[in-house]
Amino acid sequence: MRLSLLDRSRTRSGYPEADALHHSVERAAHAEALGYHRFWGAEHHAVPGIASGSPAVLLAAVGARTSRIRLGSGGVMLPHHQPLVVAEQFLMLEALHPSRVDLGLGRTLGFTEQVRRALRQQTDDVDTFASDLEELRSYLRREAPVTARPVTQTVPSLFQLATGEGLVTAARLGLPAVIGGPVLHSPELGEAVAAYRRDFRASAETPQPQIIISLDLYLAETEEQARELALSEAWAMARSRETGEFSPLEPVEQIREQHWSPRTTSRIEKSLHRMIGGPAGIVVPAVERLLEITRAEELMVSTSTYDRDALAQMDAAVADLLT
Repeated sequence: MRLSLLDRSRTRSGYPEADALHHSVERAAHAEALGYHRFWGAEHHAVPGIASGSPAVLLAAVGARTSRIRLGSGGVMLPHHQPLVVAEQFLMLEALHPSRVDLGLGRTLGFTEQVRRALRQQTDDVDTFASDLEELRSYLRREAPVTARPVTQTVPSLFQLATGEGLVTAARLGLPAVIGGPVLHSPELGEAVAAYRRDFRASAETPQPQIIISLDLYLAETEEQARELALSEAWAMARSRETGEFSPLEPVEQIREQHWSPRTTSRIEKSLHRMIGGPAGIVVPAVERLLEITRAEELMVSTSTYDRDALAQMDAAVADLLT
């Protein structure tokens, strides 16, 4: 099974926001040394806790510091962009780092109403994701009326970030699917994956259905240590529901000193319950269950925590355990 990383360029309390990008590049170089197959960056706009609004820019920096690991977007949110512009950006990456580039595509809109307005989006807009994706693919295949430049010998590999309707679209368009988030923990996961495999229409690039599962995985000596590592992210997520702002990661000690309302406590517990964490005896069977349900060919770890040294140690331990 291939093992990969999805890094969200999380900002951290006490660090300048720009440091998050340098941290991502350093993590990618470390992941390559550990034998990870892919390193993907995320796209989030005007989110205080995330520094990466442009995966293509981040991946160019990662590519300059690495030589083998695949570089990808998890993902480019296609509703934010013109397909030609996305094709040009990732063909530039392909020209700079041949045969190493992935283009993961999603359809998520802006984080808040103000951000959606800034992105010129309206919630009542007609959903053009599937047609935009087909247009993008026509540029990569050089089948469009205009030619996206630069022309390269190889082209980026396309992936669909599959949440809800995403699996249906991926099957219809013949794309590999990346499954993460609530869908991965849904009782309907097995049925949704079976439908994807049944309805998959082979494409020139992807003759067979392919699935990557993306999950928060906290490998530690004990379950309590895993919960401590996951707390920074769970706290930020819970607080965002109350404040409307996804905040930088905070040290666990600082979080423990703050007031937790009953609602905050409940939300944190739900987040911690969804993650896979603890010693190998807990983590491995949980991962194996998901692999059995999905028949996934690859695991993409999307873990983040405040303590960067602990994160690097965890990346190494996960690679040692699962590869």
